[in-house]
Amino acid sequence: MDARSLVKSLHPLEVKVLLRYGTPDAMASGDAIASGGDRLDSARLESELGYKEGHSNQAFSWLSAKGLAAEDGREARTVYELTPLGREFAEKGAPEERILRYLSEKGPSRLPDIAAGLGLEQKDVGSAFGTLSKEGALSMDGDKRAVLSTEWFEKAHAAGGAKPRVAIVRELLAKAVASEGGLLEESALDGPEKAAMAGIARKRGAGDAAFRAAERERVWYRLTADAVLAAEELRSQGVTGEELGAVTPELLQSGAWKESTFRPYNINAPAARLMPGRRNAYVEFLEGVKDKLVSLGFEEFDGGLVETEFWNSDALFMPQFHSARDIHDVYHLAEPTKAKSIEEPYLSQVAATHENGGASGSRGWNYSFDREFTKRLILRSQGTVLSARQLPKAKVPGKYFGIARCFRYDKVDATHLSDFYQTEGIVLGEDVNLRTLLGFLEMFAVEVAGAKEVKYVPGYFPFTEPSVEVHIKHPVLGWFELGGSGIFRPEVTEPLGIKVPVLAWGIGIDRMALMALGLNDLRDLFSPDIESVRLRRAKNI
Repeated sequence: MDARSLVKSLHPLEVKVLLRYGTPDAMASGDAIASGGDRLDSARLESELGYKEGHSNQAFSWLSAKGLAAEDGREARTVYELTPLGREFAEKGAPEERILRYLSEKGPSRLPDIAAGLGLEQKDVGSAFGTLSKEGALSMDGDKRAVLSTEWFEKAHAAGGAKPRVAIVRELLAKAVASEGGLLEESALDGPEKAAMAGIARKRGAGDAAFRAAERERVWYRLTADAVLAAEELRSQGVTGEELGAVTPELLQSGAWKESTFRPYNINAPAARLMPGRRNAYVEFLEGVKDKLVSLGFEEFDGGLVETEFWNSDALFMPQFHSARDIHDVYHLAEPTKAKSIEEPYLSQVAATHENGGASGSRGWNYSFDREFTKRLILRSQGTVLSARQLPKAKVPGKYFGIARCFRYDKVDATHLSDFYQTEGIVLGEDVNLRTLLGFLEMFAVEVAGAKEVKYVPGYFPFTEPSVEVHIKHPVLGWFELGGSGIFRPEVTEPLGIKVPVLAWGIGIDRMALMALGLNDLRDLFSPDIESVRLRRAKNI
């Protein structure tokens, strides 16, 4: 494409980059920016041209596609981004700091009293107490009261001594608040700061962490020799990059359009195609899974997107304080925050099971069940909540399934989404066993997903024993987990009135579609690119 034709295809974002940096004086040789330092990246365009990050990336993408820019290196780095919870900690103090302050003022206190006095949840106080105990800052006396260590307190305030972890965390929070965008670069942290950050930052699902850890890349670009020719043509035509691309009501009303310069329009562009209506390929896949299960005698169940902690986790024997809940990093409702009540007798029976095993024959988790925490409203994080709700009214024998939209605070990539579909199922009966379960898993992997290679590996879920994960091999992405399954523990079934074995599974139906529809990225299932959706539909007619 000659320079004159190329100029007509340039967007103002590209034009401004070329006019600013595409000059002969900036070029050291025929095709590279001077070695003196004029490599370009998003940060430079944001600083010197006032671009937003998205504008910078778009400009580089377009220029590269036209052969006017080329990638000139990448630099990987880890950054820590302050979360809303971290901003709250910066304002009020992290739980550890607040507990130390409370005990220094009030003296030895029981953990429930500390939680009430500070307005914290018991699980947060328990976790903070555990951290401080390991550091020697606190201990528990004979009356089960938290006691501040005088020796630790004196060392923490001694001149020239090593800073305690709680002070380092406070400084990290203050630095992040003062920084642009609440970001801290890992490379700027010293050894003690990195060690402290490791305990308050999470990569995936940082809803209950002060910092979110993220891997980022700084990409450098150079302009090519063709960029100089294009820039010269832009100058010769008087193009500035400030040309308007549309007439707005404001321009018409003010009359400013009369003095404005507009970008050229291509009147030879082809007319839009007329496309007949078709059903989305993924919607048809979901309907196909439903038809398959119904034909096998399953009954479908469903439920609301908003759930309580009780049905989402407590009824599934997930302890209220345990790290097992980290795999279900949930979204909380701002208003209302809690349900008015939980159904009886299930609340009392589940609470007893957690505390001492109840009638399940187990010893339970041996802690005081929090009946207020269990009312908290969240977006359901797993389809298994539907199974829990179905158990009290299920027939024996019986087979049930549901296709549930679930929500977790997760890092989005080719095999993970922050909201996703699961197909959840249970089978109740005197004679069902692990072999029966493996047969259902094979059906999902082979007949529904179309996988050629399948393997089963032991897993852990607080609500099933034994627990099994099914993995399939994708031709591009390799092996990944399709879903988890197992046989419900008595601690789940007994409080809900079920006396027979119950098989249960939660399969990532998005991942099954990934294989069945020949895709390499889960995000393509929900692509806003209508053309790609049309092509996918055409391939699967």
